[in-house]
Amino acid sequence: MSSDTLAKVPTAPEKPGPANAPRIVPRRRYGQWAAAVLVLALLGAAVTSVLRNKAFQWDVVADHFTSDSVLRGLWLTLWLTAVVMVLGFALGTLLAGFRLSANPVLRAVSRGYVWLFRSIPVLVQLLLWFNIGALYPKLFGVRTVDLLSPVAVAIIGLTLHEAAYAAEVVRGGILSVDRGQIEAAQALGLSRWRRGRRIVLPQAMRAIVPPAGNLLVGTLKGTSIVSVIAVNDLLFSTQLIYHRTYQVIPLLMVATLWYAVVTSLLGIGQYFVEKHYARGTEDAR
Repeated sequence: MSSDTLAKVPTAPEKPGPANAPRIVPRRRYGQWAAAVLVLALLGAAVTSVLRNKAFQWDVVADHFTSDSVLRGLWLTLWLTAVVMVLGFALGTLLAGFRLSANPVLRAVSRGYVWLFRSIPVLVQLLLWFNIGALYPKLFGVRTVDLLSPVAVAIIGLTLHEAAYAAEVVRGGILSVDRGQIEAAQALGLSRWRRGRRIVLPQAMRAIVPPAGNLLVGTLKGTSIVSVIAVNDLLFSTQLIYHRTYQVIPLLMVATLWYAVVTSLLGIGQYFVEKHYARGTEDAR
């Protein structure tokens, strides 16, 4: 083979080195950065306006934030929220079981209950229970006005309202469990109780916890409505003070800040509960 022929043999192309590699230029998103700067500027202006506005009277807010009457009202709000959530979810779980039952009467009762108590505003329900003595002057041989205190009326009204929404939350969580999981448990001979406790409930909780957390926060804030029937909760406690001192805005800010603190703590707790039940799934983060 001649030297001319050897010269014509093609050689393999050189691999591009770091100097020859194409340069990747990120896309410039001027619109997003401009929008972010505008939002931060507006947020800063709003915060500055709130902090520098003397009408808020932040010194008054600081004086009453941990006062005895406000803390007593806060405790009643927390206690009322806990009682309503426990009773509401207990009744709601029972109604969810009725709705998933093969018995048409139980299904009809559950549907009717959910329809009725989701249709009536909670304020109307509280006022109806507060004035139940006009319909039934005596219950169990006792005058109704003596039997049902404002706190008892608040518990009854809020629990019945809560149960209607809790029933749908629990029912949705149970229906989210794959039917094949239940059939596999039946094939293994697990009892109905063990299937529910070991198979259905752990998987259903992943779908139940997020809306239940939202329902808890909504219940906490919704307890403020009991102030209309003179229950001495957090809002009513602040109202008693500003009716005496006429410092309406700072006392409302006290209630607002306490609601924000408690809902933030509940949000943190909800995050860890969701993380616990999401173990082993893609949502565990």
